[in-house]
Amino acid sequence: MPQNISIRRMEIKDIDAVHQLDQRSFSTPWARRSFIFELEENEASRSWVAEVSTEEKIVGAIICWLLVDEVQVATLAVDQAYQRKYIAKNLLCHALVSMMNEGALSATLDVREGNLPAQAMYRKFGFEIVGRRPGYYRNNSEAALLMTLKELNEANLSKNACFTEGMN
Repeated sequence: MPQNISIRRMEIKDIDAVHQLDQRSFSTPWARRSFIFELEENEASRSWVAEVSTEEKIVGAIICWLLVDEVQVATLAVDQAYQRKYIAKNLLCHALVSMMNEGALSATLDVREGNLPAQAMYRKFGFEIVGRRPGYYRNNSEAALLMTLKELNEANLSKNACFTEGMN
């Protein structure tokens, strides 16, 4: 990840930038009020942004839910101009480590069946396909793959350098 990019907790001041990122990233983006709900009302929600520190520009975001002892990755987006710079990997590492420290033992997520780069990244973390949701995405009826990381632990996260010195 470039040195001028840092990961920090999402704040209300980030809502517009995160909403715009979501609109550029997904064919079925979240409503702006959904991001406000995640920050202000959803006690299960944990959210972070990747920011270009020199410009205060949001280039990535992740929202997860801690449901008892399981992480549900709700959304993960990286600005197209900043993809393939390990930002998604670092956001996911940051979220999983933080939530593991809160007691999470496993993690799940849904990913578009056609999003092969994302699936490859999740597999590197140890996520496995455990199900398929036909017609999950409303815009084109594409299926979602349900992926699960059965054991959220330091060994699985260390494979991805989640505990490397200097990782934000």
